[in-house]
Amino acid sequence: MPASPVRPRLPLLVGLVLSASLSAADGDRFEVPVAVKTLDNGLTVVVSPDHSAPVVGVSVVYKVGMRSEPKNRTGFAHLFEHLMFEGTPNAPEGTFDKVITGGGGRNNGSTRPDFTNYIEIAPVSALEPILWLEADRMTTLDFNEKTLKNQQDVVKEEIRVNVKNQPYGGFMWIDIGQQAFSKWENNHDGYGSFVDLESAKLDDVRAFHRDYYGPNNAVLSLAGDVTPEQGFALAEKYFGQIAKRETPKRPDVSEPLNTAEKRITQSDALAQVPAVAVGYKTADRGSKDQAPMAVLAEVLAGGDASRLYQNLVKGKAMALNIDSLFGLTGPFEYDGPTLLTLFALYKPNVKVDDVLAEMDAQIAEIVKNGVSDAELARVKTAMLADWNNSLESFLSRADTLAKYQALWGDAKIANQVPGWIQAVTSDDLKRVAGTYLTVANRTVIDRKPAAMLATDAEKQ
Repeated sequence: MPASPVRPRLPLLVGLVLSASLSAADGDRFEVPVAVKTLDNGLTVVVSPDHSAPVVGVSVVYKVGMRSEPKNRTGFAHLFEHLMFEGTPNAPEGTFDKVITGGGGRNNGSTRPDFTNYIEIAPVSALEPILWLEADRMTTLDFNEKTLKNQQDVVKEEIRVNVKNQPYGGFMWIDIGQQAFSKWENNHDGYGSFVDLESAKLDDVRAFHRDYYGPNNAVLSLAGDVTPEQGFALAEKYFGQIAKRETPKRPDVSEPLNTAEKRITQSDALAQVPAVAVGYKTADRGSKDQAPMAVLAEVLAGGDASRLYQNLVKGKAMALNIDSLFGLTGPFEYDGPTLLTLFALYKPNVKVDDVLAEMDAQIAEIVKNGVSDAELARVKTAMLADWNNSLESFLSRADTLAKYQALWGDAKIANQVPGWIQAVTSDDLKRVAGTYLTVANRTVIDRKPAAMLATDAEKQ
């Protein structure tokens, strides 16, 4: 996937410790142990014990993201994520990284439409220093002009590197949403414009921390060599005295499916071949259609065995690749309007309409005839293997549980997802393909090399 709005630090899964001790349940299904407690100040604490290695993964998820940032402050949630690493009155800039890496750990953070997460993986001996640091920056930050200016420059450079100076510039997850959605909360550029980033003031930073970074708007998750009793006690020790803070009411971000196709052509000075992104508004979180949409995405574009790869890439040789994505998150990690986007680089001698026609034909085939038992079983097996593998990692498990507690209000949803996937039928795929993957509900961006557009204009 193209670069997303995360801090340009360590890759999300660097230094993960794998554990093979997921507890078996329901015969051949695995479940992770989950214990949950809410402190008096509103902080929700999730603990998933696993004593196979003396390591612990930590995730702190705040229920705030790009949809909640102030108008005329696009990219502010992302900027603020960077500022969370700039130090506090008690732990000056650099202390956070030095303490964690000095203890043998790694850390990172990312911003998404509906949450911002901060993650660490370290030997269990470093757990208390990590919790002290997380509680310290939840309490307050070192608000000053120098750190704000520094991180404004860092984010602008990140945008230059990851978007402006990259072929295609993330159009399949930035531009497509700006075109497909109607409400500002959903369609603005969460990476941020330079004008808006430079307009951010210290008062904006203080207000954002006050409004969204209180314990009652956060989830702390621990996974690894720690018991629930130990985890809850440590959470109380380090976070229990932080006062809860009033959080602004979440805006209404709901949108219906689109009723007319949107087509946009863009020029790309850095691209060598054209590309197309086709975004469909997808099922709401918690809908009966959510799991079928996740499976459908894999059927269509989940690797070399997928239908679109076999037809567009291998069979008719129209495209160079095919991929699918659910905005900036996974198929179960959103809490507002999201797109299922199909993305392909296609050959310069191929018309985009022919690529779209082939996509439509594959979708129509599913709507009419569904998917065979063998194909459905293959896709489900691959999805479940990926799911279980991700939860073996202490860091990934802690982060998944924190996200599900924040978005769904129940970390144990993580143990239900495999059952939802397994329960998807061919009829489910026929229904969701016919409901969501329609021409009227789609937004298409055709991204062409600038030289190709210039040649096309000369021919007219």
